Amino acid sequence: MIHVVKIGGNVIDDPRSLEMFCQAFSAMQGPRILVHGGGALGTRMQARLGIEPVRIEGRRVTDAETLKVVAMVYAGWCNKKIVSLLQAEGCPAIGLSGCDGNVICAARRAPIEIKGEMIDFGYVGDVDKDSVHVELLEGLLNMGFVPVLSPINHDGCGTLLNTNADTVASAVAAALGARLTVCFEKPGVLLDVNDPESVIPSLDPESYQLLKDQGKIADGMVPKLENAFQCLRDGARQVTIKQVSALLKPEAGTTVSL
Repeated sequence: MIHVVKIGGNVIDDPRSLEMFCQAFSAMQGPRILVHGGGALGTRMQARLGIEPVRIEGRRVTDAETLKVVAMVYAGWCNKKIVSLLQAEGCPAIGLSGCDGNVICAARRAPIEIKGEMIDFGYVGDVDKDSVHVELLEGLLNMGFVPVLSPINHDGCGTLLNTNADTVASAVAAALGARLTVCFEKPGVLLDVNDPESVIPSLDPESYQLLKDQGKIADGMVPKLENAFQCLRDGARQVTIKQVSALLKPEAGTTVSL
């Protein structure tokens, strides 16, 4: 079975964590795909350029100038740094953005209503399993390559779009009927964000909604879990959220199920 793994910007931002992850990822057996974000570095670069980052419910608003920054950071430095680290471990990685080989074609998000206000997210792309060029990814895997996907996609008409990396990973896993592991800096979904021992071992839609209503699951974890549930509904075999250091520990983290 194909295994899709996603890492976030906070992991990429920590050189030691990234190196350890690449070593573990390279040790995995079987066909696999890596999807990465880069939010922490992108936010710092925006600040250096005098661009104020804007997030709404955990998602970045991407205007024209922000798009240039995130494209350079995510599809450029982050992607190639990860590929180089994997190559150093003997992993035949190949870095791609959505426009490369038309691997992921996104649709620009229309303004949506949030808490009574219409929000335009700018150059943000939405994807689903039908957005993914399955034949290309399967062809690369069959040739022995390990695709490394940045969250910069395109609309097929010459416009780049910034997509949430969790959404990209979910779409890819669903399209391929794969297992999905979402790795970040926490040991899993936490009942108390300040207590790393409070890992919730499993979540289904009912328990998730209850904890969300209680305010115990909030902010960036909300889209992460909603993507996980959608991924399962769309055909993924399994979704796990865990700490990057526990990639090779199947019992670790939070298992998401329907």
